[in-house]
Amino acid sequence: MKLVGMMGSPYVRRVAISLRLMDLQHEHRQISVFRDTEEFRSINPVVKAPTLICDNGEMIMDSSMILDYLESLVEPELSLMPRDPKEHQKVLSLIGLGLAVCEKAVQLEYEHNKPVEYHYVPWLTRITEQLHAALALLEDAAGGADPWLATAQLSQADVTVAAAWRFTQFRVAHLVDVQTYTRLAAYSERIERLPAFATTPLK
Repeated sequence: MKLVGMMGSPYVRRVAISLRLMDLQHEHRQISVFRDTEEFRSINPVVKAPTLICDNGEMIMDSSMILDYLESLVEPELSLMPRDPKEHQKVLSLIGLGLAVCEKAVQLEYEHNKPVEYHYVPWLTRITEQLHAALALLEDAAGGADPWLATAQLSQADVTVAAAWRFTQFRVAHLVDVQTYTRLAAYSERIERLPAFATTPLK
């Protein structure tokens, strides 16, 4: 398998970390959708990261779709999604919040990179409020982590939430005060020390 996309994307990173945790052999090609557009287009005409090229040549886009496929390849002991319905529900709920943080942080990064005269304040206000609403709910969840967010073992909720938080500190730190989310920050600092995370840095 080949994973294509830059680690600076929280979506690419959540897949890359999951591949390590699942012990799935793969090649990672860090190709930028911006700087290496034509090279990326030669692999995926849609130019969307992350892209997974399967062993049979099939192409899968979207981090959640990729992870769903990867789950079908691993034995239960390496799965990041619990089988118990209540735990599964909780993990999905937290993944949704983590992905909301990713989405809003990416939107804010793009918006703030525009010239000021192109800023639409009501839109900026809305997505900023959405970002902080999701972070506040994850702050509460992090306060109850024991040691993981939703299950007795590390799950996809932990991977996605950690990737989301680290991205906010990498790209929109000026909009996210760590002192407002101390439990989430502490949780992230702890989980980022794990080998699968430490060897898959956001950059």
